[in-house]
Amino acid sequence: MPKNLLLTIVLALCALAEAGDLCPAQTILSRGFDGLKDGPGSLIELPEHGSVLEITNADAKAAPERLLPLPVDRIQGRLILVNCDISADNISVGPEPWNGIKLMARIQFSGGEAWPEADLPVGTFDWRHVFFRFQIPEDATAVTFALGLEKVTGTVRFSGLSVTLGPKFVQASAAPANQPIFVGHDLPRLRGAMVATTMKEKDLDYFTEHWNGNLIRWQLTQRNVSQEDPDFSGYDKWLDEMLAKTDLVIVWAKKRHIKVVLDLHSPPGGLPCSGGYMSAAGPFFTNPQAQAHFIDVWRKMTERYKGNNTIWGFDLVNEPNDDATAPDCMDWQALSLAAGKAVREIDPDRTLIIEPPHGGGPSGFKYFNPVPLERVVYSFHMYEPFRFTYQKVYHHDESAVSYPGEIDGVLWNRAALDKAMKPAINFAERYRVHLYVGEFSTVRWAPGGEKYLSDVISLFEEHGWDWSYHAFREWDGWSLEHNSDINNHEPSTTPTARFEVVEKLWEKNKKDLD
Repeated sequence: MPKNLLLTIVLALCALAEAGDLCPAQTILSRGFDGLKDGPGSLIELPEHGSVLEITNADAKAAPERLLPLPVDRIQGRLILVNCDISADNISVGPEPWNGIKLMARIQFSGGEAWPEADLPVGTFDWRHVFFRFQIPEDATAVTFALGLEKVTGTVRFSGLSVTLGPKFVQASAAPANQPIFVGHDLPRLRGAMVATTMKEKDLDYFTEHWNGNLIRWQLTQRNVSQEDPDFSGYDKWLDEMLAKTDLVIVWAKKRHIKVVLDLHSPPGGLPCSGGYMSAAGPFFTNPQAQAHFIDVWRKMTERYKGNNTIWGFDLVNEPNDDATAPDCMDWQALSLAAGKAVREIDPDRTLIIEPPHGGGPSGFKYFNPVPLERVVYSFHMYEPFRFTYQKVYHHDESAVSYPGEIDGVLWNRAALDKAMKPAINFAERYRVHLYVGEFSTVRWAPGGEKYLSDVISLFEEHGWDWSYHAFREWDGWSLEHNSDINNHEPSTTPTARFEVVEKLWEKNKKDLD
């Protein structure tokens, strides 16, 4: 029996390394917590669970964790799969959405840091099996595994932890240098905005006539719903209501000669997120029935809108996060292909819009391959750096940070924004595909917000991408019509500096007059 958990990992990895290249699906840790003595918490013996690591925290400002560094040079570029049984008592709600029970990796790489982790609830729950996975970047410099509690009170128990080494990501072959790039429309550029599901026709009038937008990203967003919907009847009822409204929106858009992206913001079997809607995470990647229903939903919508040219494309799902894909489910690479094929069977000419996994950000393209289908546009969302774009969203007393400037030790300017989008740029160049920035923004009270928007949009324009600002007449925190006073919820009587930045580009728009 090894003396501690870290030694178990190291010995297993060393044995594998001596045998040659690390093979797919090799378990590198399966001994649980026998002999683990150092750090917070205690080891207890429980019937049917054996040795259990139990951590209790009474200080909501503390973060008691066991930290286990992994030998990064032996796992670079690999997929890591984590299994663990967890139970908890009286876990409080943390000050931030990401605080709580921690079953998490901390990855440092040349481009920054990543914190993949299991999504776990608050409160009290009996033993449940937890599974998640994460990719180790090729340029990783340090990887630490953490188990414990972060800025919450209560008790958590971990049992039967196992870590399995998966295969390396295999990048698809580059497209021929002369391959035409599919765009899906004949206009010089699509420049628009996301719109709320509460949008009225008069709002669209204003957006097209006064702002000259030629694109809306129409989000099918399910809010304030229960996860207790095993047969998806509640989801289907909501969807039918939304599609009835969608029919109207498409008519409004056609009348004004603008294009529509049909964005499935909330798939069946999703996970409630901090934004208040059902997201493409959690059960969406652990329930085979949810994935089958997702494909059926796209069959249904394709039948409904087959041949409708006002719709530029079907955005298959918003910001997919497949880190917790169960063994009997498809990850986003496979599921996006399955849904795309279902659409193609009904409407072969429909433009598909596909976002990368890990939340739809540009970094998601690092370990994602283009789907083997034609007529596909790829999309990502740009909110980096989040410390700037999302400041004071969760806590008004959070200190302000300005752009351009140093944020969390990194100098953020136009060059840094370009670097943050490099995975998307590389993806587009390697596979000769068109990119659409489906969302980008910064909260209106962020110091230097107009400069941020100017820099990020200039990069979109430089690369020839289509884009939609987030958002038009949705939450006023993103609004171009409100000033920088966080406490003022009334529209400004004069154009804001942020609006003037975006308006300059909307003025260049042409409309689809077919």
